[in-house]
Amino acid sequence: MVLQKLFDSCREVFKGPGTVPPPQDVQKLRKILDSMKPEDVGLSKDLLFFKPRSVLEETPRVTCTTIYKCKNFSLCIFFLPPTAVIPLHNHPGMTVFSKLLLGSMHIKAYDWVDPVKHSESSMPSLIVRLARLKANSVFTAPCNTSVLYPTSGGNIHAFTAVTPCAVLDVLGPPYSEEDDRDCTYYRDLPCSSWSDGSAREPKEGDDCYGWLEEIEMPKDLKMEGVEYLGPQIIDTVY
Repeated sequence: MVLQKLFDSCREVFKGPGTVPPPQDVQKLRKILDSMKPEDVGLSKDLLFFKPRSVLEETPRVTCTTIYKCKNFSLCIFFLPPTAVIPLHNHPGMTVFSKLLLGSMHIKAYDWVDPVKHSESSMPSLIVRLARLKANSVFTAPCNTSVLYPTSGGNIHAFTAVTPCAVLDVLGPPYSEEDDRDCTYYRDLPCSSWSDGSAREPKEGDDCYGWLEEIEMPKDLKMEGVEYLGPQIIDTVY
């Protein structure tokens, strides 16, 4: 079973907080995920996750199910009906594998520009930080697995469903408020919006950068957790 193979490999690859898998282990997990199909986790396009509850509901609801979670890694699936959005958010100290199992999804991803610098706009209360755009395109299943690292690969990303979508995320280590790995949300602003506190004309290459402003979790972000009912894994304690 592919899911069991993925789980066993995650147990071997992820060594806990503060570690990043070496390239050979990244390729090992990527190869397994690239081969995965929706049925490997019990999915079909007819699931209720993908159907809006009401035509009057303004914001499509994102649904999440956790296949497995421990201190070293987690396996989760996110279900997005058409037009649903998971806004820009980060993955502090985490290596993340994202495998689109169903549908078409627009992915926008950034990395921070080094060295770290903060720039203030003409609004003193607004502090923004420069980031480099790593991805800004539509992906359609089946497609290759994307990998992001603590400081590269598009650590800050957003998902927008073009069609009903399901994406499998492998996070190592998972989010943890206790260990200072909480999720932070952002709003991106055009690079031409600020330059030393004032607007300026766009320059060549500006479309490869953006200013990211930290925000509170959007109030219209509706995410519901459900029980995982797909194929089960065997959790053997070594």
